[in-house]
Amino acid sequence: MEITQRSDDFFIEGNIKTIGDFQTIKHALDAFIKHSTSVKLTIKDSISVTSSVIGYLTKLVLKDKIAVEVCVGNGELINLFEELGLKELLHVRSIA
Repeated sequence: MEITQRSDDFFIEGNIKTIGDFQTIKHALDAFIKHSTSVKLTIKDSISVTSSVIGYLTKLVLKDKIAVEVCVGNGELINLFEELGLKELLHVRSIA
């Protein structure tokens, strides 16, 4: 997994599957949200997201009051967010 940043948009390529991936995402976003109230994640091709990433993004919205938008390239991942009831909370939409 690789993460790059352009302005307030973080682009994630590859599968998000390890605790190391979570830590990389968390580290990047933690540094950014110190100076922002919103963040956009573009998950280009991952077919899944770890529970730790889901928990972290939920915490950003509900506890830290950060507006999170998640743009997803994989339809199955969109379905996962929908099944978990997070599509609206995380403003999940398709980039396809």
